[in-house]
Amino acid sequence: MRDFLAQLNQALERSRDCVYCAVVETRGSTPQKAGAAMLVFADGSQTGTLGGGCVEAEVKRQALRTLADGGADGAGAPGPRILSFCLDDNYGWDDGLICGGRMSILADPVAATHRRPAAAGYYRAFGELTDQGRGCTEAVVMAKTAGAPAGSRYLFGIDGALIAALGPAPAAAALREQLIPLAKRPKPWVHHGVSYLPVLPRVALFIVGGGHVGQAVAKLAGDVDFDIWVLDDREAYASAERFPTAEKRLVGDIGQVLRELAPKLTPSVYALIVTRGHAHDEEALYHLATTSAGYVGMIGSKRKIKLIYEDLLARGIAAETLAKVHAPLGFDIGSQTVPEIAVSIVAELIACRNRGATISAARIQVKI
Repeated sequence: MRDFLAQLNQALERSRDCVYCAVVETRGSTPQKAGAAMLVFADGSQTGTLGGGCVEAEVKRQALRTLADGGADGAGAPGPRILSFCLDDNYGWDDGLICGGRMSILADPVAATHRRPAAAGYYRAFGELTDQGRGCTEAVVMAKTAGAPAGSRYLFGIDGALIAALGPAPAAAALREQLIPLAKRPKPWVHHGVSYLPVLPRVALFIVGGGHVGQAVAKLAGDVDFDIWVLDDREAYASAERFPTAEKRLVGDIGQVLRELAPKLTPSVYALIVTRGHAHDEEALYHLATTSAGYVGMIGSKRKIKLIYEDLLARGIAAETLAKVHAPLGFDIGSQTVPEIAVSIVAELIACRNRGATISAARIQVKI
């Protein structure tokens, strides 16, 4: 979403004509779900996708027609529209999508001259929120409701405050009442003809240990939109060369650094312990297990984990606290190599981020 909004803001800055298209509601089986977005430019190029196939082609055709008919210039030019498609007939056969699904798609010529001033402020605010990773919810009116015409859009911050609007401002109060706190990590939902599209707060993955596994996990996790932090007691292992996309690279004694950072960790931070040795892993878990981090996981064999847990129980860490730790790490996919281990770990991280929890049959049973 960050890259997508950056390109949209560039288009607005350069007065480049385009139509913003986004899936706002789906029912049944569809190639993309609510929140997917695409920009269509006057020259026929596009950014993003609505899932490809006939639906995307038809949306693109209508978008180009809007621009050709004056959607970017003339007074009284077309405003936003909600397009509906059924994938069991004309829009399904060619792509094998005869599955009964339905899609509602917003098509908005936001770069049209008469809309550009309002759109510029709206998308600038949207882009800033996603860059900062703070999270927000966009409300899209699909049918005239709450005093707002179809296609009206409202951007609410993580605290529910109205940040920006492309529609009558008085309608925002009624829409705000239906917001779901982002802390619950909601999926898109529809209420009384209004689509609510949450952009969840970004999650930082705090990797303790800059060895081969940590490096491989960082690369994959960065590709699926985690912010990367890394800590190692060896400067060469927490370097920019090994972790080029990391936002934070920390070097120092693992216990001392974590002792200082632990009270500052929030549910938006996932902690991953993959150090080079048993002692470092135990010290890291001692400091991380009791934090507010949304995920704490540690690599290792069942025997190693059992020994570490016994030591931590003796040091006063509660069994209930250790029971929440993800150990051994990752999903069981029969991993053999470092890249395969990284895949299994990142899959579990994604599941925790998207679903809030995972079930691992391999968890160590903690007994006092």
